[in-house]
Amino acid sequence: MTDRRLLLVHAHPDDESIGTGATMAKYVAEGAHVTLVTCTLGEEGEVIPADLAHLAADHDDTLGQYRIGELAAACQALGVEDHRFLGGPGRWRDSGMMGVASNDRPNAFWQADLDEAAGELVKVIREVRPQVLVTYDQNGFYGHPDHIQAHRVARRAFELAAAPGFGEGEPWQIAKFYHTAVARSVMSRTAEALREADVTFIAEDVDDVPFGSHDREITTEVDARSWVGNKLEAMRAHATQITVDAPWFALSNNIGQEALGVEHFILASGVPGPAMPGPPAESGGIGGPADRENDLFSGIH
Repeated sequence: MTDRRLLLVHAHPDDESIGTGATMAKYVAEGAHVTLVTCTLGEEGEVIPADLAHLAADHDDTLGQYRIGELAAACQALGVEDHRFLGGPGRWRDSGMMGVASNDRPNAFWQADLDEAAGELVKVIREVRPQVLVTYDQNGFYGHPDHIQAHRVARRAFELAAAPGFGEGEPWQIAKFYHTAVARSVMSRTAEALREADVTFIAEDVDDVPFGSHDREITTEVDARSWVGNKLEAMRAHATQITVDAPWFALSNNIGQEALGVEHFILASGVPGPAMPGPPAESGGIGGPADRENDLFSGIH
């Protein structure tokens, strides 16, 4: 298939690199047009480097502007040239974690009018005309309000983009809509490997983590191990948010995770492509029988 076009919708700068960085770099390298839409500037993020602590929301409140530069550097590392902020930089503000006061700001993304925000994404969809759209599941992967809202906005835009008379541009039907995912079996293996690694990051008990998908739920494994170096470089660009000790990284909570080169997805809408052999478990795959796609564009002609 030629002229492949992939659109990813993420909540904050750094989400793209952590969850889908290797996949993005792979498809760019293979000639696909990859578009990233980021919904906020990540103004409420916790700042890791002490010398940049003044950027935080409870000090200078300039973190969002700083993170624009971090995201630009990360996109360069991934090879992504088409990046947009939903509605323009700063149109909607980072809402912070669930239940905090910043959720209630009138300009918080959590408070965004769904059709208004989806309308901004529809403009991008009708311009770019992607065959594939990727975002989080209904729980925003781990329950962050901006991730949940990103899912709602992307889902609404997915529906509206094909409807005549809504928004700008010609109607466009996206063939496949995916949710990001991480298999719990992979989480367990990486946690055990982290416990044996000589790093200061904490190994979390996977049984207590309220996210992750059962292996049977994963429909698609993208083997992008050749681009994990690009992913790590992109994560290093987000220095206010991520500490990297390859192949491990941690956010401000110092809980270690592995920068995975095999990234997982769940097909939420569209026709699945043929099942193909996946990478073995020791290489970051789920392993087992060949009953998953290995390409987000699989089956699209």
